[in-house]
Amino acid sequence: MSSHRNIKIFILTVSMILSNTPAGPAQAQGLGALIIRNDLGGRIDVRAQEIARLRAEGRPVELRGEACVSACTMYLGLEDVCVDPRTTFGFHGPSSYGIPMAPEYFEYWSQFLAGYYKKPLSDWFMSTARYELHAIYNVSGKELIRLGYEPCAI
Repeated sequence: MSSHRNIKIFILTVSMILSNTPAGPAQAQGLGALIIRNDLGGRIDVRAQEIARLRAEGRPVELRGEACVSACTMYLGLEDVCVDPRTTFGFHGPSSYGIPMAPEYFEYWSQFLAGYYKKPLSDWFMSTARYELHAIYNVSGKELIRLGYEPCAI
């Protein structure tokens, strides 16, 4: 009986491990592209966790709709992302709910955000957009495509 119980425990343990192990790229799992529409942003740290999960899954992301603002623009850091030329992307600098941060935090979070953008977008963010804390710099999807981002199929 004891060996039978040990086999059950072994099988249960292996099952639990396998259920928590990614099965491979999302496309191999049958997951289609995640389509992001009209996303107005949110917390940078929460979005970074979501992007890390999507990256681990290998799941493609399509940025569509009328707007992708603030933390939504961090999706641009994914390897398998496309942008709709009709979507407007909104950029601004990091703050604590609109309140300026201490210089060392402002610098850290500015660099953190810029790390999600390709050059020359990251350079522009660091030289210009990060200093705007209350308004938003709008960039068209068409312009991002011109800067090297993949267009979504229309």
